[in-house]
Amino acid sequence: MYDKYNRKIHYLRISVTDRCNLRCKYCMPEAGINWLKNEQILSLAEIVEVATVAVSLGIDKIRLTGGEPLVRQDILQLVEKIAAIKGLNDFAMTTNGVLLEEMADSLAKAGLKRINISLDTIHQHRFHEITRGGDIQKVFRGIEAAQNAGLNPIKINCVVEKSFDEEDAISVKQFCDSKNLNVRFIKAMSLNNGEFWHVKGGSGGNCPVCNRLRLTADGMMKPCLFNDNSFSIRELGIRNAILLALGSKPEFGSTNTQNKFHNIGG
Repeated sequence: MYDKYNRKIHYLRISVTDRCNLRCKYCMPEAGINWLKNEQILSLAEIVEVATVAVSLGIDKIRLTGGEPLVRQDILQLVEKIAAIKGLNDFAMTTNGVLLEEMADSLAKAGLKRINISLDTIHQHRFHEITRGGDIQKVFRGIEAAQNAGLNPIKINCVVEKSFDEEDAISVKQFCDSKNLNVRFIKAMSLNNGEFWHVKGGSGGNCPVCNRLRLTADGMMKPCLFNDNSFSIRELGIRNAILLALGSKPEFGSTNTQNKFHNIGG
């Protein structure tokens, strides 16, 4: 599929839940979150149907996101069913890594190919502060489990506050080099204010080469992370929603006042 700016669109990011087991400061408030109701969140069958239709239209890369995708109870069944779709060449997931130690092997056996893991510091006290209570040792064990399960290449997503030369960023880079992990640095962004930058070590934030569409946990197909356009797969039908999103994909991102990072997948 090509958009009106002749960009080949072949990548779909699917947010499978707005729930998360951490409360990272740059992603969500500490409390007072208006979670989606269970009936609003797409079912396993709905997500699989979206993925199937998307692949038939030319999508060959899918990434599962959240919230935190591993807190979804049927995530292994979902991975297995999406992995079985013919024509899908690249199947990945973004996770905070907290539950990976117990799930990495099962994810690989279900058909997941590779994984991105969020890690903004290697120091427990800073991790506890950033995530509002998280245990970094679980993430370290999750990274090791993912390596052992063959979910390679493993990419580490490191959010920085102001500079790629911050102390935490430098220590994360050293850690990744020692573990043969790929690291991507992501400067903290603001959906509402339209503040976004190129991802260092990745293609995110680079509008002229953007190749993706996004599906929110409640079934809205979006052409761009930094854009308010969205099309309901439930109201419009999956194929129509995908094509409408494709047709409305902007040349450059602007602002998104409708979503939060925890329900659109970052």
